[in-house]
Amino acid sequence: MKKLRIIFVAAAAFLALPAFSAGGGDGDTFVSKVWVSDNGDGTFTNPIIYADYSDPDVCRVGDDYYMTSSSFNCVPGLPVLHSKDLVNWELISYALPEAVPVEVFDIPQHGNGVWAPSIRYHQGELYIFWGDPDFGIYYVKTNDPKGPWTKPYLVKAGKGLIDPSPLWDDDGRAYLSYAFAGSRAGVKSVLIVQEMKPDCSALFGDAVMVFDGHEDNPTVEGTKFYKYNGYYYIFAPAGGVKPGWQLAMRAKTPFGPYEAKRVLEQGSTDINGPHQGGWVETVKGEHWFIHFQDDYEYGRIVHLNPMKWENGWPVMGIDYDGNGVGEPVRTHKKPDVDNEWSVVTPPDSDKFNSHKLGIQWQWHANPKLKFGFPSGNLGFYRLNCRPRPEGAFNMWPVPNLLLQKFPAQVFTATAKATVKLRANEEEAGFIVMGEDYQYISLKQVDGKLVARVVTCKDARTGGHEKEIFSQPYEGQEIYFRVEVDKEGMCTFSYSTNGKRFTQAGEVFKARAGRWIGAKVGFFALRDGLESDTGNMDIDWIRFEK
Repeated sequence: MKKLRIIFVAAAAFLALPAFSAGGGDGDTFVSKVWVSDNGDGTFTNPIIYADYSDPDVCRVGDDYYMTSSSFNCVPGLPVLHSKDLVNWELISYALPEAVPVEVFDIPQHGNGVWAPSIRYHQGELYIFWGDPDFGIYYVKTNDPKGPWTKPYLVKAGKGLIDPSPLWDDDGRAYLSYAFAGSRAGVKSVLIVQEMKPDCSALFGDAVMVFDGHEDNPTVEGTKFYKYNGYYYIFAPAGGVKPGWQLAMRAKTPFGPYEAKRVLEQGSTDINGPHQGGWVETVKGEHWFIHFQDDYEYGRIVHLNPMKWENGWPVMGIDYDGNGVGEPVRTHKKPDVDNEWSVVTPPDSDKFNSHKLGIQWQWHANPKLKFGFPSGNLGFYRLNCRPRPEGAFNMWPVPNLLLQKFPAQVFTATAKATVKLRANEEEAGFIVMGEDYQYISLKQVDGKLVARVVTCKDARTGGHEKEIFSQPYEGQEIYFRVEVDKEGMCTFSYSTNGKRFTQAGEVFKARAGRWIGAKVGFFALRDGLESDTGNMDIDWIRFEK
């Protein structure tokens, strides 16, 4: 019987087959109506996921692939995706159901939290390491990718420590590479390797600077640590999120000295800043690199590029101009896999028919029981009108925003809801959220419902809301709609019957949030706390072209 040579992006050949089997989320797999990368003819078109899965990393377990990404302050965090072919990805779980420290992340911490994780398989378990720029380096682990995962363990406390990547070596020793967030540490553009206890309980020994990027590779960060063909490799992006490139460094020992080479750049393509991701080798020995592209209001969308080795260096994408540096592909032949696979995407539309909230939804802070409830076979999700944070004059400090990522460049999202408001100033609606935002809502004013559109610019830095549309509304059932066109141009409308829609307010240009793309979803708010409050029962949301 032929033994499989299993190489993970932990960059070593682990000889034991996985202790767990792959599986999807609850129910049937989902195929989006607005973006599918698989062309159905043996090719794919980038991005493989047209949604904000920032700083992706990937590993292989047998013939299954697992991906995770940054989630920052959004909860649940650390999404876990599964694929059989590296093109079609299903969102199956989250490794972090509650952000820690809990008392800190009970309040929205935009742009903080989970930065640049690494996912690795070691001795029958999946590990995810990440850096929190304010607290240090954590990890969680599991023997089932669908969860549950362990509680976060703080392996190294320290302000400004980010982008960790573990490596278990052939001799039983273990190491961790990481970088610094200049905004917290006062140090940046250098990479560190430090020895780690094999059980991940602590780092020890000196923190060794193995690379200084100040001269030619500023803002080097996002480490991924590998071992391959006798060399230690650190993959790392440099040059900044949008204009940057991908580096590879290699050495004969974990602590260097390392030599460096640029291996992926934008070049002649329209794919900016192609970097920050993970390498994986397939069962058949093909090499692929998954990374992000910052697409502004759409966030950091996920690309897949072929990779090959030349003279001990990786070349990612295609070297179109022959300068030894790859450029990203737009359309390419799919990875060669023998296992069964199907077209699948992360979910967007939702019927709200389950006893659990759909896996695509996240909050801006740790959720509380009173935010809302799934109704099981009643077929809706109840979002309760919760008090606005004290002193809030816009949505930036609001924790109970029920949101999901933009799923494509162009789409229409339509939602049906029943709004039951019980007091003046209660309000429930449909929002496109970022540093600028706009929403359409029903609000109770003087005992009557008003349909209105509100916009806000520069919410993070203190911008105030402005009402730009207001009309009396009869009845409780309403259909909300937003049509999103290229460059994030959003047109809001509403309907009483789901057939004839009234455009409301001005066309709005979506804007990214703090390190995340714009998101779309729902809110329900009120002033102050009463013994009973109004709510919005969300029947369904549909994403279509």
